[in-house]
Amino acid sequence: MLRRHFLIAALVLATPSKADVGGDAAKGEALFRQCSGCHEVGQGARDRIGPHLNNIFDRAAGAAEGYRYSAGLERAANGGLVWSYETLDDFIENPRRLVSNTRMSFRGFPEQQDRDDLLAYLRQFSASPGDIPEAAPTAAAVDHEVAPEVLAIIGDPAYGEYLSGECTSCHQANGATSGIPSITNWPTKDFVIVMHAYKDGVRAHPVMQMMAGRLSNEEIAALAAYFESIE
Repeated sequence: MLRRHFLIAALVLATPSKADVGGDAAKGEALFRQCSGCHEVGQGARDRIGPHLNNIFDRAAGAAEGYRYSAGLERAANGGLVWSYETLDDFIENPRRLVSNTRMSFRGFPEQQDRDDLLAYLRQFSASPGDIPEAAPTAAAVDHEVAPEVLAIIGDPAYGEYLSGECTSCHQANGATSGIPSITNWPTKDFVIVMHAYKDGVRAHPVMQMMAGRLSNEEIAALAAYFESIE
């Protein structure tokens, strides 16, 4: 019996944890481009559709000051979730499995090596708080340029709510996702840029192109103001 316990202990000690699995940060930087439409990391990183990812390792979930988290993430944070290597690995494999009702619509990286590479890249921005290295994807991933005067339009949230019926026939106002990305609590600038990308045919989605094409600049600004402010 003693020998059996010794063998089990030896096997456990010999099995590397996820934190010991090596990743290639250079490959992780390329993978991060799939994340950079919502997240920033590196010098000057700020919250966008998702929170910035500087110093994410060993940070309590839901702790980015000023960012409005989903109810699901807040529940997980209140339950004591901390972003260790293991929990980050589980989250980016399948976000909704770890945190129910998250607004994060990304389906996840199913391959362990991809997750190791991405986490190796992100770990660089947690190693030395106050000395965050530069990063190519730090700038927001923008697929369309919108005139400054259009971005400067201040939308009316009440009018946006009046217009939102067609949006909420597919997108859930509570921020939940079921195959369709959440648009709740997006920064107004991101919302406006995306809608104009559909309106101008840069993003290829026939239904969204048709719907955005019907909207004036003021109506898009109103929708952006409404969905940013929604509780």
